[in-house]
Amino acid sequence: MQYLSILYRLLIAFWVGGAALFTFILTPTLFKIFDRDQAGAIVAVLFPGYFKWGLICGVFSLACLLFSRGRHWVASSAIVVAMLAITSLQAYVIEPRAAAIKKEIPSFVTTPADHPARQAFKRLHGWSAASNLGVIGGGIALLILLPFYNTTGKEQ
Repeated sequence: MQYLSILYRLLIAFWVGGAALFTFILTPTLFKIFDRDQAGAIVAVLFPGYFKWGLICGVFSLACLLFSRGRHWVASSAIVVAMLAITSLQAYVIEPRAAAIKKEIPSFVTTPADHPARQAFKRLHGWSAASNLGVIGGGIALLILLPFYNTTGKEQ
């Protein structure tokens, strides 16, 4: 069971760390370095892998919880299921809709901000950003629920 605990911790750390890195470092850096069209194209290429990463980490972390049934497993499982639902919504609903709308926008640099397609994209982007923060928040809650161990391996 200790291996499941270690694997679970790694999966949550990879999921939350990946989401935080993508959200707070990678994406803002791309939009600072490149114009909106180029940065958006790069991020669009990365999204499928990003969502797949979250789904894989989530499914395996949930399996670890269900098999180990350790401390806080019910609350942790509920949070992981919610995070998986959010990630699935992003991967299979929000992102495909945003990609379809993005095809209607010749350029984010030259298309006016009040253009209907840009407005629709902006709404979906807002939902996506809020969802991403929800996944990160859920991951932080999971990290807080992890039991603390002293050097002898016993719970404190």
